[in-house]
Amino acid sequence: MKVLFLTHSFPRFPGDAPGSFLLRLATALRAVDVRVHVIAPGAPGVPATDDFDGVTVDRFRYAPRRYENLAYTGTMAQDVATSWSARLALVGFFGAEFVRSLSAARSFEPDLIHAHWWFPSGVVATQLTPLSQKPLVTTLHGTDVRLAKSIGMSRLLFRHVMRRSSRVTTVSSWLASEVTKLVPVTSPTVAPMPVATEVFHPGSLSRSGRILFAGRLNRQKGLDHLIRALPLMRTPAALDVVGEGPSGTELRALAAELGANERIEWHGQLDRDALVGFYRTASVVVVPSTDEGLGLVAAEAQLCETPVIAFRSGGLTDVVQNHKTGVLVEPGDTAALASALDRVLAFPDEAAALGRAGRTFALSTFSPESAARQYKNIYEEALGERAT
Repeated sequence: MKVLFLTHSFPRFPGDAPGSFLLRLATALRAVDVRVHVIAPGAPGVPATDDFDGVTVDRFRYAPRRYENLAYTGTMAQDVATSWSARLALVGFFGAEFVRSLSAARSFEPDLIHAHWWFPSGVVATQLTPLSQKPLVTTLHGTDVRLAKSIGMSRLLFRHVMRRSSRVTTVSSWLASEVTKLVPVTSPTVAPMPVATEVFHPGSLSRSGRILFAGRLNRQKGLDHLIRALPLMRTPAALDVVGEGPSGTELRALAAELGANERIEWHGQLDRDALVGFYRTASVVVVPSTDEGLGLVAAEAQLCETPVIAFRSGGLTDVVQNHKTGVLVEPGDTAALASALDRVLAFPDEAAALGRAGRTFALSTFSPESAARQYKNIYEEALGERAT
C-alpha cells in the first residue's frame, strides 16, 4: 500500500521536533507494508527533496524567503489572522502545496491520501482527491479543531473537509466529541500519534524532588496555574520550566509577584535528549493545560515512569487515568493542584507505583507499532469503501 502524507509540519533535519510524530508513524508503517511519501513546506537550508529513514520528503516553496515563515512556528493561524503578508503567503502556500502534491500523486501513484491537520493540508487534499480519484483520510491534532470552532469561513471550510474525507481520525476522544459537535454527520476514529518509546524510557538516575513543566509558554498550556500553586504547597519544592513562548515575560512577572522566583529555574527550549534527562530525574511532571488535543508531554513522562499530574481537560483524560496512571485535578483549581503535588512528593512509593502503571499504559497505547497497525486498518477501511 502507498500513502501520500500532506502536512505543514515535518522534521526539517534529524532530531527536529516539529511533526516528529508523523515521521515516527511513517517509518512504523513500513513494518505493516505501507510506504509513505511526504509533502511538506520548505525552510531555509533544507533541500527540496530529502530522505528520512527511508521516507521520501518533497518540500515546496510558497513565498520569497523573508515571507516564508508560516510553517514550523506553531502560530500559523494567529499570523494569518493578524498579518496581510501572512495571508498572501497562505495563498502561495495553498497553490504550492497543491502543485507539489499533484506532481507527487502522478509519480508516486498512491493508493490513498492522508492529510494531517484539516488546515491547510486538508483543504488542499480536497482539491487533489477528485483529480487523483483516491480516498482521503484526515487527521485532526488539536490546534486545527480550535481553529474550526471560530466563527466564519474557517467553520465552513472545516465542514467541507470533513464531508470530503472518507475517514476522519482524531488523536483523542475529546477531540472526536468536539468534531461531532461541529459536524454531527462525522464520526471520527480515535487514533493517537505514536511516541518515541525507544527514546523515552526510565533511567538509572535518582529522583530529584523537583517539579517539571515542559511546554510552550502561552495561556493554553497553563503554567500560570502551576506558579500560583507553588506558594500554596506545604513542601517547598523547586520547579524546572522547559519551554519558550509569548507569555514568558508575563509568567516571570507573576512568579516575582508571588515571591516564587527563587523556586523556579527557567531553562528555555531544550532539545529532545536534554528533555529526556529532565523527565527521568523529576519527581513529578505537571501538565496544567486546558483543551489539549492529546498531551504528548504527559505520555512522554509516563514512558519515563515519572508520575503525572494534569488538569481534567481535553485529551489529557485519555492519557491520565485518575489515581491509576497519574492524578487529575479540575482545571484552574490551584489549591487542588498544590494538594496533589504535596501528596506525590510526600509518598514516593505511591508515586513510583503511578509511574510504573503509567509506563505500562503508555507502551500499550502510544507505541509506534500500535499506531501503525491502527492506521493500516483505517486505510484499508477507506480503500474498501471506495472500491465498493
